[in-house]
Amino acid sequence: MVKKLKAFVAVFLLVLIVLAIFAVRGNSVKDLLTQYVPFLFQKQTDNVLSYKLDVEKELKKYGLEKFTPLLLAIMYQESRGEGQDLMQASESAGLKRNEIQDKQVSIQQGVYHFYQMYHLGIKNKVDLNTIIQSYNMGPGYIEYVAENGSKHSEKLAKSYSEKQVKNHPDLYTCGGFKGNFRYPYCFGDYTYAEKVQTKFELLEKNMEKVNEGTISTKPKY
Repeated sequence: MVKKLKAFVAVFLLVLIVLAIFAVRGNSVKDLLTQYVPFLFQKQTDNVLSYKLDVEKELKKYGLEKFTPLLLAIMYQESRGEGQDLMQASESAGLKRNEIQDKQVSIQQGVYHFYQMYHLGIKNKVDLNTIIQSYNMGPGYIEYVAENGSKHSEKLAKSYSEKQVKNHPDLYTCGGFKGNFRYPYCFGDYTYAEKVQTKFELLEKNMEKVNEGTISTKPKY
């Protein structure tokens, strides 16, 4: 009995250490659990997938419907399909954070923002991960990457973030909390593209449910 208890404690401590290591890299415990124990957050996954037709409809306006799973992954990263500003698109429209209070408006603006970043990315001949990262960091990141090898990397994202922090030291402070995983790279999230790719893989595994009709995708108006 004592041996079993010791073994359990050892495994538990090992899991905590692993989670702590990933947390330092910017992955919250919730992100890790979503990735490695996805059934715990199946409700959120299904909720995001339920917006498939809404997102696809908007993307078709720009001929980008093939990116529907990717935009759903961005939605997952931004809001897990919860709240009104599903795509956290308010700031890209020049508004205050969460100022958009209509799900459809959020999807419209989020897709439009992606379209703008995609168009700029193609023009500057950067890779898709740069475009994904620019959803979080803005168009300046695309131009920065284009001048530095045309391929996204965490190193470049950190370098660009650091540059923005130096230009606006009073604005990008990580809330004054040096324990924030982003510190001192407090502009944007330098791990954003990686996180979206993780959500993309998770959603792809669940996409069959949508195709089979297990998850309702009736447009929400």
